[in-house]
Amino acid sequence: MACEKRLSARRKHTLKGCMLLVATNMLDAEAGVKELCQKLHEQIDLSEEERYGIEFKLNLVLNEVRDLNIKIVDMRGKFKRPRLKKVRMSADAMLKALLGSKHTVNMDLRANLKQVKKEVKEEDKQLRDVGDWRKNIEDKSDRKKMFDS
Repeated sequence: MACEKRLSARRKHTLKGCMLLVATNMLDAEAGVKELCQKLHEQIDLSEEERYGIEFKLNLVLNEVRDLNIKIVDMRGKFKRPRLKKVRMSADAMLKALLGSKHTVNMDLRANLKQVKKEVKEEDKQLRDVGDWRKNIEDKSDRKKMFDS
């Protein structure tokens, strides 16, 4: 019994030593994790401050845009454009209306155009003249005989 008490006391002592080593390692790891968490929280705080500042600026700009849109709508309401009616008028009548009856201007647009003569090429004439289609078939039949022999 005394031996068993010694073994159990010795066992308790060695277990305490092993547990202390494991506990110190765990405490060191926990301290490292705490430092990492503190750094991450600081970075989160900085990013939150930046985000808040950007959101504030964005809201200011959006409010300014809304105000300007309201001003634009107000300006459109003040100045209504009349609908233009379709008027049929010749070019001569339009010039008389613009220049008055003192100036007489004739609008002959074809006078200043360049004259072009149409030349028909002989090749085009030959292509247009198909001729007798029976003759064409006879010519092709001669070609067929050449290949058959």
